[in-house]
Amino acid sequence: MRRLLEVAAPAALVLATALLGLAVSSALQTYFLDTLVKVAIVVALYVFIGNSGVLSFGHISFVALGVWTAGVLTVPAAERTAIMPGLAGFLSHATVGNVPSLLLAALAGLVFAFAVGLPLMRLSGLAAGIATFGVLEIVNNVLRYYDKIGPGLNAFSSVPETTGIWQAAIGALICVVVAFAYQRSRFGRQLRATREDPAAASAAGISIYRQRLLAFAVSGGLAGLAGGLYVHLLPIEIDSLYLDLTFITLAMLVVGGSGSLLGAVVGALAIGGLDSFLSAAENGVDIFGWNLNLPTGTSVLAVGALMALILVVRPSGITGGRELGR
Repeated sequence: MRRLLEVAAPAALVLATALLGLAVSSALQTYFLDTLVKVAIVVALYVFIGNSGVLSFGHISFVALGVWTAGVLTVPAAERTAIMPGLAGFLSHATVGNVPSLLLAALAGLVFAFAVGLPLMRLSGLAAGIATFGVLEIVNNVLRYYDKIGPGLNAFSSVPETTGIWQAAIGALICVVVAFAYQRSRFGRQLRATREDPAAASAAGISIYRQRLLAFAVSGGLAGLAGGLYVHLLPIEIDSLYLDLTFITLAMLVVGGSGSLLGAVVGALAIGGLDSFLSAAENGVDIFGWNLNLPTGTSVLAVGALMALILVVRPSGITGGRELGR
């Protein structure tokens, strides 16, 4: 029963968010879709950061790679030469459907995470964080200026907008189930052992490097899947896949509680809901007949203040780093 609650609680929150999104107007539904995609990103972060205790600033690079993979391959071939005339090789004509593009996006994120993890997962602490930030910088600049693999500085256009409320919810649920299966597996248990006491784990025969590399690859695959969902939701440009998205998703994980899957989902929904509401209020919203119009930048200030408050009052996050069954 406890194991069932551990996965049922975050899954129920995702489904409740999807159902609530169906009940609102189409204008507000975009905020729910965006929040569900961010749930997938934050769960991907949790798989590595939450289980290993190693901070990573580079996971948005895997999201960006998923965006580029799914985006380029689903733009109609007839329009691709006009939108992205510099594409090289098979990218200029190869076209896949919605579901295959998501699978390829996840595969691209997994393979790239495994490749960069081979040298980086030997690092710990601040060195690992700086190294993963370097990965984010490199990927961002390659995608920004190398137009042979994508639109470069231009936003993706003509990508089929297939990420509806149910596809976003299913994508988030897939990430939740994979994260739960991983953390309950022997590999997840071994990685958490290295987080709690590296010396004792090594003495017990656990390879810290191998366990971190496996988690890094799995989380990269989930991040790539989230990127595929993201590009099928709205037109995306490279600037939206950089520091802002990096820090808002890390804030979601910290606020919810980085030590649990439930915390990752709760943090994503809480911060995503607050950020969406305040962003809408900056353009003016009606609440029970009263017009609320907040200054520009209020959402950023509020999220930063909430994160600081949570770290002071409850450093382990809203959930305390625990699952519902515990």
